Amino acid sequence: MRVNDLRLAILSTGVYLLGADIGFEGLLRRLGVAKPLKHLLKPLGVNIPSRFLLWDEVEAIDFFRHGIKLSKFYSKLDTLHPSDLADILEDLDRTTQLAVFSSLEAEKAADVLEELEPEAQLNVIENLTVEEAAFMLEKMPTDEVADILVELDDEQASAILSSMNQDASEEVRELMDYPEKSVGSLMTTDFISFHEDMTIRGVIGELRRLKPDPECMYDLYVVDHQDRLIAFLSLRDLVLAEPETKLDEIMNRDIIYVSDDEEIENLNEIISKYNLLGVPVVDHRMTLIGMVHINDVVHNLLKARRRR
Repeated sequence: MRVNDLRLAILSTGVYLLGADIGFEGLLRRLGVAKPLKHLLKPLGVNIPSRFLLWDEVEAIDFFRHGIKLSKFYSKLDTLHPSDLADILEDLDRTTQLAVFSSLEAEKAADVLEELEPEAQLNVIENLTVEEAAFMLEKMPTDEVADILVELDDEQASAILSSMNQDASEEVRELMDYPEKSVGSLMTTDFISFHEDMTIRGVIGELRRLKPDPECMYDLYVVDHQDRLIAFLSLRDLVLAEPETKLDEIMNRDIIYVSDDEEIENLNEIISKYNLLGVPVVDHRMTLIGMVHINDVVHNLLKARRRR
């Protein structure tokens, strides 16, 4: 966005900045042709468009090197979508990048960290204390955490893992042990499964309690009492069924899945062939151990293309 001019108000108490002119009229004024052009267009009833951005709608970002003092830092940035905010951070220098990130609330910061490019992720993590990094990473999906930590040196990654919640740390360690091109390296251990003898009422009650992320609800997976994957259930089936119906009465046993030690290329073919949004991942005993979201597959393909 180009700022063509600033609008000031001169009052008895001082000079105040009202806003920025970002319209076509302001550009013509800077070029010195606004007045004569307006004079020519006036008989024709044509107005030159103008656009004015109030100063209340402006958020300063890099103020460290210019002596700008703000009473409230980055308040408006926190309202942006994490992807948009990540794009902004990636265009900043490393010092300002860290300053803006540190000003965000914890939940928003975790979402933004997940969206950042690897170089920016490492800059942020390497400049946090071990405790701060562990706290932040615990709020992220385990597969994303594994992708970040594998890029750090072994000593720093180990220190962060030791400071994380034990369950989360163990899950991340398991993911980091998978070969890079295996399905296991791409899967997340954040998924939802239900036993086949549960009722629809029980499943809905559990979903309300867990409040899972949307990505975990492409399909609901059904397991037996040894946690072996046996079927899946769509949200449509769940909504339309009677509350006391058991899952084994309506679940679909014709389920597509992949093994954790398969090549990622096999996973890509399966998702493309069956138009899936998510695929469950099992081990050699058919135990459900994770799932892969389609957005992770796409992200992996784009990353591989950038490396070429």
